[in-house]
Amino acid sequence: MKSRVFYYFALYKIECMPIEITRLFDFPYYQLETYNLKRAFSTKYNGKWETISTQEYIDKANQLSRGLLKLGVQPNEKIAIISTTNRTEWNICDIGVLQTGAQTVPIYPTISKEDYEYILNHSESSYCIVSDITIIEKLNQIKGNTKLKGVFTFDEIKGEKNYTEILELGKSDENQKEVEARKEAIKPSDLATIIYTSGTTGRPKGVMLSHHNIVSNVISSKKRVPLDYGNSKALSFLPVCHIFERMILYLYQYCGVDIYFAESIEKLTENAQEVKPEVMTAVPRLYEKIYDKIILKGEDLSGIKKKLFFWAVNLGLKYEPYGANGWWYEKQLGIARKLIFSKWQAALGGELKLMVSGSAALQPRLTRIFAAAGMPIMEGYGLTETSPVISVNDQNDGNFRVGTVGKVIENVEVKFGEDGELMVKGPNVMQGYYKDPEKTASVMKDGFFCTGDKGEFDKDGFLKITGRTKEMFKTSGGKYVVPPLLEGQLKQSLFIEQVMVVGEGEKMPAAIIQTNFEYLRDWAKDNEINFSSNKDLVSNQKVIDAIQKEVDECNCHFGKWEQIKRFELTPDEWTIDGGHLTPTMKMKRSVIKKIYQNLYDKIYRQ
Repeated sequence: MKSRVFYYFALYKIECMPIEITRLFDFPYYQLETYNLKRAFSTKYNGKWETISTQEYIDKANQLSRGLLKLGVQPNEKIAIISTTNRTEWNICDIGVLQTGAQTVPIYPTISKEDYEYILNHSESSYCIVSDITIIEKLNQIKGNTKLKGVFTFDEIKGEKNYTEILELGKSDENQKEVEARKEAIKPSDLATIIYTSGTTGRPKGVMLSHHNIVSNVISSKKRVPLDYGNSKALSFLPVCHIFERMILYLYQYCGVDIYFAESIEKLTENAQEVKPEVMTAVPRLYEKIYDKIILKGEDLSGIKKKLFFWAVNLGLKYEPYGANGWWYEKQLGIARKLIFSKWQAALGGELKLMVSGSAALQPRLTRIFAAAGMPIMEGYGLTETSPVISVNDQNDGNFRVGTVGKVIENVEVKFGEDGELMVKGPNVMQGYYKDPEKTASVMKDGFFCTGDKGEFDKDGFLKITGRTKEMFKTSGGKYVVPPLLEGQLKQSLFIEQVMVVGEGEKMPAAIIQTNFEYLRDWAKDNEINFSSNKDLVSNQKVIDAIQKEVDECNCHFGKWEQIKRFELTPDEWTIDGGHLTPTMKMKRSVIKKIYQNLYDKIYRQ
């Protein structure tokens, strides 16, 4: 009897032991044990939100794992996933693949078919799962040049295999013991995923991240998330193939957050009003677009409404956290929030408590204005190679400071090289670049990863990024110029959508500018400028003079050697499809210079 009682007690103890998260697929099981959400993921199909619970998420992932085993998938095989939008199926596939000991290779949907071919061959992917007809049509053009054994789609597409066929193979749980054995054999140090960088220069590099790399980053970042664990909603729309959003999704799962996937960036506002999220993430360019649209609406107002609107905006642009501006400012801010900023909040659902920014530098004015509006943006810093978070602001304990990327997270060490380059050591640093030991060695120094960014700590330990070592250039006069600083200042103008500062080895800095055509068209009509195309606009002297005023204003903030002496306007918009921008909306500087070589030559050679 005693032995039987002891047996049951021991069994109970084993079953009730908390889940230890050491591999990425441990997150769903932790969520089940801790929160057991009814709405783990929600995706909109044909105008209707469809939701799955934590238990359904795990069941589907296990079903997919069983199906993959029946397909013959072996440990260390590579399975590519390409999706136009974020959706529930992506996450099921991610966990389902990882549980088999295979690795996922997420691919940006917007890259060229040639890059598809390169990544699929370089990674030696055996299967590929894609979202829709747009992707499959592009993939089918190069599929024959790869070693793919099969392609499956999320959407029902005539003539194509659907991913539900894998689920059907795994419908029976007869081989679940084999799945469990595969899971048991996977160590935290094992490779989990290969993420190909978006390639601002040359071919994409395959960044190898282990389970431990990403898990450690999630656990260290959790303390910076001021949410009601188990009772919050998030709206996700950044590409999950990027490590920033992917890590965030694991973090949401860890914190028991209901995850809703936006239909598209264009429907972001509509979806936010439906979902009413407490948290979302974005890149700086999207926050800039949101802000510009709000300001344009303010410009359309008249009388007292317009005066009140811009009074609130000007007040918001002076914002400092923790009541640093004093009681009178806070009193005015309370009025501004009630009269003006509440409408900003309502446009994004009315419940936002936190927004997170990463991937590129955020203009301090945006940090101030959105915090003043009661929707603070917590800017962070990291790279794909660091899984990604190195530092991030948070609102707790005075850890939010405008103009910085916050304090370094736990278990991560930062130091600066002789030239000011920021170097990182920690469990989040990648295993290396896939099939490229030489490139890996070139970015590692004494156990530290060399980021290529320059930075500094302020007196209170907040990290500031001051530029990229590769983006800095020297004029023919020997003076250093930091393009991102000038570009950030110029993009505060409503006239300017994108700008690239050039001038390496030349006598002076100059700029190639893409105007904000939406704003410019309205401005041109108001100023009685006739035009039939963007080309007409950018060649109009009144437009050029208006841009010159914006450039002159920018120049006031910089030394004479840094100031923009000349500029040229492009007649077309810079886009991902046009090759100007990476999928995370960073400029491809070498590509842009090549596209507009004629404008560059006009500046410096005529």
